[in-house]
Amino acid sequence: MNVLGVIPARYQSTRLPGKPLADILGRPMIQWVYENVSRSALLDEVIVAADDDRVIAAVERFGGDAVMTSRDHATGTDRVAEVAGRYDVRIVVNIQGDEPFVNPGMIDEIVQPLLEDESIPMSTLMHGIEDREDLHNPNVVKVVNDARGFALYFSRSIIPFPRHENLHRAYEHIGIYAYTKDFLLRYAKMSPTLLEKTESLEQLRVLENGFRIRVVQTEQDYIPLSIDTKEDLKRARELAQSTDMQEE
Repeated sequence: MNVLGVIPARYQSTRLPGKPLADILGRPMIQWVYENVSRSALLDEVIVAADDDRVIAAVERFGGDAVMTSRDHATGTDRVAEVAGRYDVRIVVNIQGDEPFVNPGMIDEIVQPLLEDESIPMSTLMHGIEDREDLHNPNVVKVVNDARGFALYFSRSIIPFPRHENLHRAYEHIGIYAYTKDFLLRYAKMSPTLLEKTESLEQLRVLENGFRIRVVQTEQDYIPLSIDTKEDLKRARELAQSTDMQEE
C-alpha cells in the first residue's frame, strides 16, 4: 500500500454529541465523508479511526472499514498516527470526519507533492479568501507561504497585514493533511509548542520544530462547512438537498 486515508471519528463532542452518526438525508455524516473520500484517485485504502463501537457498527453497515482506537487521544492527529502505525504504508492522509462534502480531488492535490518529492514530510491546502469578513474571523485560519510554496506561518489573525490594499491577498488554510508515515509518527511524539498553544493551531508544532509544510492552492470546488453545532448540521442538510449534491 502506498497511500492510506484515515478519517478520525470521535463520538463524544461537547457541542454535538455523537456527531459522526448525525443523519444527513438518511445517511450518517461519517458515510458522506467516507464515500466522498473513496473517490480519490490516489488513495489505496480508507479507514475510519473510531473511539466508539457505535461508529464502528455504522461504518460496517454501509460497507466501510473502521478500526477502534484509544479514547484517550488529545487530537485527531494522534488517532491517525495510531492507525498508521499498524500499516505498511508510505503516505498517510488525515481527513476531517466532520466535513461531509469533502472534495476527493483535494486529497489528490496534497498527495501528489509527496509522491513527486520524497524530501517533503507534510502537505496541506489553501484557497483564496474572497469574503472580507473572513479576514477578521478567528475561526478562519490564514496561511502565508514562501516563494516555493512552503508555509511560513499559520494564524487566526490577518496575515499578511494589508498595509498596501492593492497588493493584499489572503489565503484560508484547509485542514486536510498528508504526511509520510515516518514523519507522522515522529510528529505525534513531539511535545506541544508555545505558538501552537497560543494560537490553538496544531500545525504550528511542525514549523516550530523546523520542518516544512508544502501548501497547495486548491483548484477544486470547496464547501467550507465543518459540522460542530446543530446549526451547522441544519445547513448541511439543506446543502445535501440541493440539486448539485443529489447528482453527486
